[in-house]
Amino acid sequence: MPVPNPVRLFHITAIANLPAICAAGALLSKNAGAAAGIDYQNIAHQGAQGARAARAVPNRPGGVVHDYVPFYFAPRSPMLFAINGGRVANCQWRQGDIVHLETTVDRVVAGDMPFVFYDRNATLAFARSFTDLARLDAVAWDLLTEHPTLDGFCAYWLNKHSVERYADRMERRQAEFLLHDRVPLGKFVRIGVIDENRAANVRTILAAAGVNLPVEAKPEWYF
Repeated sequence: MPVPNPVRLFHITAIANLPAICAAGALLSKNAGAAAGIDYQNIAHQGAQGARAARAVPNRPGGVVHDYVPFYFAPRSPMLFAINGGRVANCQWRQGDIVHLETTVDRVVAGDMPFVFYDRNATLAFARSFTDLARLDAVAWDLLTEHPTLDGFCAYWLNKHSVERYADRMERRQAEFLLHDRVPLGKFVRIGVIDENRAANVRTILAAAGVNLPVEAKPEWYF
């Protein structure tokens, strides 16, 4: 299947993290945030975080996954579903408390920003990594964009072992695009939230920080 143009990217975080993100003027990697003394509110599985802290990135500029800012190729991710179901230990938030920061591959790689992407969750031992944008065809676009769709992305992502092509659908839906160290806020095109009430809240946070970024209610990005 042809690679979409543009290739859209999505990062999820808690609304509570936006003041710190705005103050930094960028979305920072886990390690860069820790080095800057920023205590981001957790929305991730602790086991996965441990794996990402240790998982080496084989491509330049190297390091570990936590040295990179992670993006999915679609919103409404399995991770968001887990958060909303209360299945992430020590995470008090639910999906209404989460924002999607959207950008595109073309925008984030401009200026020679170091990147690497994976054909599935980056922590999996059999995930393949790439630094050649011509290999974006390794992402499972047939699964990500098949019908029924919500804003162009398939509404379903669960594994279905009775159907071969869906046996590892969830892992492939979690393909990742990683940007090294930090992504300036100017690289983003908009922030998506679950409803207009959250949109008003996020606009207030951005205005107080002097950040000019569109905020839209995108309920189709949520469960």
